[in-house]
Amino acid sequence: MRRRAADHRRPVRRRLKCWICSLLGIFLIAGFILFVVHHHHDQEDHVEQPILERESRNEEVVREHLNLTQEISSANSYARQLAEQMTLAKAYVVIAKEHNNLHLAWELSSKIRSCQFLLSKAAMKEEPISVNEAEPIIQSLSSLIFKAQDAHYDIATTMMTMKSHIQALEERANAASVQSMVFGQLTAESLPKNLHCLEIKLMADWLAKKSLQDFADERKNSPRVVDNNLYHFCIFSDNLLAVSAVINSTVSNADHPKQLVFHIVTDAIHYGMMQAWFLNNDFKSSTVEIQNIEDLTWLNSSYSPALKQLREVDSRNYYFDGSEDISIEPKFRNPKYISLLNHLRFYVPEIYPQLEKIVFLDDDVVVQKDLTPLFSLNLHGNVNGAVETCLEAFHRYYEYLNFSDPLISSRFDPQACGWAFGMNVFDLMAWRKANVTSRYHYWLEQNADRTLWKLGTLPPGLLAFYGLTEPLDRRWHVLGLGYDVSVDNRLIESAAVIHFNGNMKPWLKLGITRYRPLWEWYVNQTHPYLRDCATH
Repeated sequence: MRRRAADHRRPVRRRLKCWICSLLGIFLIAGFILFVVHHHHDQEDHVEQPILERESRNEEVVREHLNLTQEISSANSYARQLAEQMTLAKAYVVIAKEHNNLHLAWELSSKIRSCQFLLSKAAMKEEPISVNEAEPIIQSLSSLIFKAQDAHYDIATTMMTMKSHIQALEERANAASVQSMVFGQLTAESLPKNLHCLEIKLMADWLAKKSLQDFADERKNSPRVVDNNLYHFCIFSDNLLAVSAVINSTVSNADHPKQLVFHIVTDAIHYGMMQAWFLNNDFKSSTVEIQNIEDLTWLNSSYSPALKQLREVDSRNYYFDGSEDISIEPKFRNPKYISLLNHLRFYVPEIYPQLEKIVFLDDDVVVQKDLTPLFSLNLHGNVNGAVETCLEAFHRYYEYLNFSDPLISSRFDPQACGWAFGMNVFDLMAWRKANVTSRYHYWLEQNADRTLWKLGTLPPGLLAFYGLTEPLDRRWHVLGLGYDVSVDNRLIESAAVIHFNGNMKPWLKLGITRYRPLWEWYVNQTHPYLRDCATH
């Protein structure tokens, strides 16, 4: 077929083809653009979704394990920002009040309370503080702090004011601590009303019933009190109920209570009531001997430096008239230190000249196991069997004695291990041979000016029994129940003797509740006098 000439071809068909190609090109470009944009969004969605999931999971973990203290220590947390602003705001409250700007002080205090409420809420809910919660308070506190700074409360003024207030607070804290110790000491020295009631009833019985006095005279000459084939215990006290609990707990846990003999020495005031109580109550057929300290006529100031010092006016003023001197710790003013009963432990061989071995018990102990095996322990020639109290650097000689004095430093090892009074086995034959009482007298005379040690019977005991003490197994004597609220239960259960040393005695209201039942178990609450006095 013959081709047409160019002039005779149809121009409309060529234009239509061009339009179709152009439209196809435009659609292709638009489709490509849409594809790219859609793919980009899909990638962003896939990236954001795991991030959000991780953030939500992290938030859940934080909410589950939030610790506000850790939150405040975190540099980026809102809790820390609030805590820091609150601290600064408190400083400006003090300064504003000093400059009589009470309105600013009120505004700051109001925001501080809001801040404290928010932190408390976060701590209770265990959730982090959100932006919406923290931002308004942070902004308002910031504006108030800037306002305070504009009022010429510069940083130097703030530092000086805070320094003076810190010093004042330290002085108040120290004064409160001393006052608390004084009140605690006064409470520890006091006698509860119910015990005072019991003593009055018993004293009335002693004075009214001559038969009791005759019975007491008969028992004085009992051969059991000097029989070395029996087990002897000594207690020096004026606390009737405490001594009763010691004896009751000892006989209750003894395999053969009839073989036990208890030697009590008390003062003249409590002698009659002690006799009335122990004569009218049976302690499993054990023997109880009671002596009046005033009957120990050989124990006078010409023989005992302790008695001489205790009766000096300066010593009594030190305990009773020196309350204004805050340099003396209140615990060192306890009247027990000027009670001769507290020093009788150094005269045991003289009080019981016919005995060979004896166990000394304080009146604030409770016996939980049979103590008769103590009498068969080998003390290896030593005088005193005691439980040591040193643990690493604690309770060593240098803590009790003045090693700056050459009289002490030249004779004793500062790292020597301390031990405790309260449950001690005394070999009285070895005591007499070593003349321990004379050693005790020597050190008392050297310490007449109280420069070698402060007060108490333990420091002179450490000196007198130095090199003469046999360490016992710790389970024989567990201490701390009169001041330590966290004594291990396993240690208490395994102990033969538990000691309520400290001010929190179990017969006082300030006694540690956790331990009180251990003592109350051995108090006969069904006794008519105790029932009558329980309401007082």
